[in-house]
Amino acid sequence: MMRDVRKYEVYQLADQLVLEVYSVTGKFPKAEMFGLTGQMRRAAASIPMNLAEGAARAGAKEFAQFVNVAVGSCEEVRYQLHLAEALGYLTRVEQQTLDGKYESVKKMLAKLYGAVSREP
Repeated sequence: MMRDVRKYEVYQLADQLVLEVYSVTGKFPKAEMFGLTGQMRRAAASIPMNLAEGAARAGAKEFAQFVNVAVGSCEEVRYQLHLAEALGYLTRVEQQTLDGKYESVKKMLAKLYGAVSREP
């Protein structure tokens, strides 16, 4: 069953957060372009990308696997936000705001994983 991932609230929120990560990492030092900047951007984009790829798969089991990978990417971004704040690249307010949004995405992904896992 093909799903239209664009209708999922978690996909929409994750997509918005990718844009926010691109915006804040644009202010990081140029020396980080191939370090933390690139890592954060890839991890953030990985969340909606995995949802899109999983939604295109035929079965619920495969979709659930991609949702689970998205959860891992979400946690990766959350650590990177902590690191960026510790290095002085983000203010505490920026870090906490984005971290809270990623916590919301993680909770939504957990609910989606539970629902998809119960599908036949």
